[in-house]
Amino acid sequence: MQFSIGVEYALHCLLYMVDIPQGKSVGVKDLATFQGVSETYLSKVYTKLRKAGIVRAIPGVNGGYELTRSAEEITFWDVVEAVEGSSSIFQCAEIRQNGILLDKNNLSDVYTKCPCTIKVVMMEAEEQMRNHLRSKTIAWLHDHVFTILPEDQGKATIEWFNNPKSR
Repeated sequence: MQFSIGVEYALHCLLYMVDIPQGKSVGVKDLATFQGVSETYLSKVYTKLRKAGIVRAIPGVNGGYELTRSAEEITFWDVVEAVEGSSSIFQCAEIRQNGILLDKNNLSDVYTKCPCTIKVVMMEAEEQMRNHLRSKTIAWLHDHVFTILPEDQGKATIEWFNNPKSR
């Protein structure tokens, strides 16, 4: 299992949106240009983010997208779920009930009422991953990235998005 590249693009884009002043929006074209990705592809990612309520579309000539809530309230898991969906990573097919030595017409409770141990372990692991991704927010990412980025590069990034006429 792996997350699609759309998750990475979404997280990067949301990071760049943190410094957009309230009341202003950023266009998918600018986000796509900045990252060197197809505008069409990124539009599909943003459609998913919009449907999940992470961003909202601002119509008009100067329209684009803005965050629907603060960066402190948007978790990595919110983004993963928006882009990838909410179904479990592990899908238990109950193959333990297919054993050649089992009487298929008279399976014991161990096979019908007790949860599959493999499923239990895999679901626990998924829950740990979800909890970790829920503990990381876009605000946390912003703080971390802008701590390690050279100051001039961070300022240039913010300037690039906030002043399109200066390009």
